[in-house]
Amino acid sequence: MTTLLLNEDIYKRVIQELVPSAKKFLWIVTADIKDLHVSKGRRFVPFLEILRDLVEEGVAIRLIHAKEPGPRFRKDFDKYPVLAQSDLFERILCPRVHTKAVIVDGNVAFVGSPNLTGAGMGAKSPLKRNFEAGFITDDRASLKPLMDWVDALYLGDFCGACQRREFCPDPIA
Repeated sequence: MTTLLLNEDIYKRVIQELVPSAKKFLWIVTADIKDLHVSKGRRFVPFLEILRDLVEEGVAIRLIHAKEPGPRFRKDFDKYPVLAQSDLFERILCPRVHTKAVIVDGNVAFVGSPNLTGAGMGAKSPLKRNFEAGFITDDRASLKPLMDWVDALYLGDFCGACQRREFCPDPIA
């Protein structure tokens, strides 16, 4: 089934339901990544805390993004040393990435317009957040090529012929 998600429904379905449901792996692809805070119980925490919890539960996480995160994100990242120390958390930077996708356990994916930011996917007021749209799907015919493509990106399959290599601070391959 494929379902259209708009605006705050993206936050509810993807950030609050889909991401925490990961049992084996979580792949996140985004162009921009900033200081995203999300609800956890009765408080708001950095999204990195949710990722830390998943890593501690044994979930492998791939985070692929296009540019260096902002200073608040980097400061929050330092609060969760398990992310830097665990083999289960991998972060790749590729300046050509403009895709926004979340894939959970190879069973369901979200593909849409929002970056991994407070204004994009975050729990911001509807009066402050971006206008965003995307689709969540469990359609195998869509999941397989999406996962193959993200895996090729992660493995650096596109690096050899990339003509933007001079802008890449840390080539994958």
